[in-house]
Amino acid sequence: MTENVTDGQAPTLDQARRQVEHYGLDADPQAVLVAVRLIAAGARVGRAAEAHFARFGLSTGRYRLLADLEDHGGEKSPSHLAADLGVSRATVTGLLDGLECEGLIARRPSAEDGRGTVAILTARGAQRLRDMAPEHFGRLESMVGGLSVEERAVFLDLLARVVRGSDALAAD
Repeated sequence: MTENVTDGQAPTLDQARRQVEHYGLDADPQAVLVAVRLIAAGARVGRAAEAHFARFGLSTGRYRLLADLEDHGGEKSPSHLAADLGVSRATVTGLLDGLECEGLIARRPSAEDGRGTVAILTARGAQRLRDMAPEHFGRLESMVGGLSVEERAVFLDLLARVVRGSDALAAD
C-alpha cells in the first residue's frame, strides 16, 4: 500500500498515523486507514448506485426488493423480504407501497397466514427487470473491470471478512 496516494480527499497513511499518535492510541494506523477508506468507498459506491438505479425509475432498495422477489419465484412475505434484505419491516412496507403504486408489485392475502400478505412481482415488474438487465449488468461488470478474475475472487473473500467484522462499528 502506497503511503501518500490519495483518492480525492481520502486520508493517507501518514494522516492516520498522526491521528492515532495525537490521541495516544495503540491502534494500527494502516487498519484505521483501510476502515476509513472502505467507509468512504461504500458511500461513494452507494451514491453511484442510486444514480444508476434512478435511470430506471428505481432506487437501490426498490431494485433489491424486485430482484429478491424474482429470485424467489415472484412471491414472498414482507417479513421474509425484510430478513433477506437486512432491513426493517417498516422499510419493506415503504418500498412495497411505492412499487405497488407503480404497478411493479401487487399484494394478496397470504395462503399460509390469513392475517398476513404476500408481495407478488407483477408482469410489469418482471419486464422492468428484463429491460434494465443488459445495461445494469454491463455497468456492474465495468465497475470492477479493472480487476482480474483472480483479484475479484480475493476481493470477494476479503469483503466477506470485512463485512463480518463490521458489527464492531455498531456493537454496544
